[in-house]
Amino acid sequence: MFEFVRRNTRLFQFLLLILILPSFALVGMQGYTSMMSGANATVASVDGQKITQADWDQTLSEQSARIRNQNPNVDPKLFDTPEAKKEALDLLVRQRVIQAAATQAHFNISDEQLNRTFWTDPQFAMLRTEDGKVNDAVLVAQGMSFAGFADRLRREMATQQVTQPIQRSATAANSNSAVAFDALLQQRSVRLQHFGAKDFAAKIEPSDAEIEAFYKDEKNANAFKLPETAQIQYLVLDLDALKKDVTVNEDDLKKYYDENASRFNVAEQRRASHILIKADKSAPSADRAKAKARAEELLAEARKNPAGFADLAKKNSQDEGSAPNGGDLDWFAHNGTMVKPFEDATFAMKQQGEISNLVESDFGYHIIQLTGIRGGDKKSFAEVRPEIEAEVRKQLAQKRFSEVAEQFNNTVYEQPDSLQPAADKLKLPIQTATVQRTPAPGAVGVLASPKLLEAVFANDSLQSKHNTNAIETGANQMAAAHVTQYNPARVPALADIKPKVREMLVAKLAAAQAVKAGQERLAALQKGGADAAGLEAPATVSRAKPGELSQKLMEAVMAADASKLPAYVGVDAGDGNYVVAQIDKVEPRDPAIIDAKRAAQQYGQAWASAETLAYYNALKTRFKATVKVQTPSTTGTAP
Repeated sequence: MFEFVRRNTRLFQFLLLILILPSFALVGMQGYTSMMSGANATVASVDGQKITQADWDQTLSEQSARIRNQNPNVDPKLFDTPEAKKEALDLLVRQRVIQAAATQAHFNISDEQLNRTFWTDPQFAMLRTEDGKVNDAVLVAQGMSFAGFADRLRREMATQQVTQPIQRSATAANSNSAVAFDALLQQRSVRLQHFGAKDFAAKIEPSDAEIEAFYKDEKNANAFKLPETAQIQYLVLDLDALKKDVTVNEDDLKKYYDENASRFNVAEQRRASHILIKADKSAPSADRAKAKARAEELLAEARKNPAGFADLAKKNSQDEGSAPNGGDLDWFAHNGTMVKPFEDATFAMKQQGEISNLVESDFGYHIIQLTGIRGGDKKSFAEVRPEIEAEVRKQLAQKRFSEVAEQFNNTVYEQPDSLQPAADKLKLPIQTATVQRTPAPGAVGVLASPKLLEAVFANDSLQSKHNTNAIETGANQMAAAHVTQYNPARVPALADIKPKVREMLVAKLAAAQAVKAGQERLAALQKGGADAAGLEAPATVSRAKPGELSQKLMEAVMAADASKLPAYVGVDAGDGNYVVAQIDKVEPRDPAIIDAKRAAQQYGQAWASAETLAYYNALKTRFKATVKVQTPSTTGTAP
């Protein structure tokens, strides 16, 4: 039998292939299809176009990245909540709805509009360098190329044209804003009486039996429990640890300076003023000729009196943006900020005060006066030497990091009983700390790393007292830890914490007495006939100026029925204090808080937001926006 198999090996291979292929087709392909269908599953649709699970995941990832950039210490678990996922899906649906509306309306953004917005809008200042270049480093840090950013900006500018007209056209009557703000900022004159636990605590003397019963009550166990902790030694391998051993010489620094000379050039910028006579490129030739003739007249006037250029621009320029400023366009670089003919002409001029010939662009005819020149020179080696040294040290440390990281990892793993061998080998200081399973509030550096803390509290670290593996805790940063002592969570013996237990019991009993006394006082005042003893002097309060009132008490005071005064409310503040408030008088809002003009503006902004939201909801209906997955507050309808 075995001899037959050996002689017919190829035949058996062929038979096995016939048996294996159908299995792969049924199982393997099914698994692949299942995996792909998960990413391609439709979670929502807008205007007949589906939004897939992959689209949703990408939006959530981008949203998370933006938040992490703004707040690096934010808890990553916040991005995995149903609320965060719903917010990301809502945002994605909104983007698609507005994009559909922009496409239907044929809103397009030209390259000139895009350039002008990017180079002049203050919100993009961080993406521009002082020498008039794109700050690629910032974009890369956000995981974007400039082309990708420009594409996104173009889409955003197009979609803004959908909602901005609604926002700008919304109007609200001044009478409506007055009524709204009067209700919101109404003032009330109140007198308060406080019943504090501290006033009753001195008279409370709990017995040993009461203290023991309070200690043994399971409801109080967590208040006495000491958290689980570990005392650790740890090593950190990062660029800072390696930089101190890096040596650089002057020749290397000068070589770097020469090889990167362009980096140290200060880009030339120019400041100019202009007079524009509009002439659209599609206008009839007769109209363009008339505009050109008028521009030539103004050019002659400008050259007769260069000092009067600003006045001439104010009176004659048809550029509404710059004319009130005498045609001033501020500083700009030779990088596409202005239209090409304008830029070329400005940078071709030789000296400040020079006036150009007529410059024709798609906007019409320009007369340009050069008003300033700066930059265009190169920083000396001495000026940039500290910057170069820091950069060279960083590069050398990065290069060494990749070489040393493996040694670090191998040493802490191969000699697991102590961090000392790794510390000696790599000249790293052993540091100590006491940590819990989650980062402590305000923790920074490696002690804020959930991955390192997870490794510290792993069984191998706690029971075998082995080093953790080398954990990547950040960019160009690794750490390893060794547990020297483990302290499990526990409730200390009563004898060890009896003073604390007694203090907590007294606070609880005193708070109960304070609430009881306050409620009795409130009931007496509501019945009438009670004197005003104990009530403080009157104070005028409002939501804008609550004074010493907590939010809880403020809301109770403002919600009280003031149709019959005096009125009374009582509030358990929850901190061992009970407050009784007597409301004596209702007064109109304080005009000093917000004047009528600003109130109308804020009310108008709120009204515009409401109208924009209503318009968006109408667009969702028009473009049939639907959500096909259940989210915390939606069950299959558009968010």
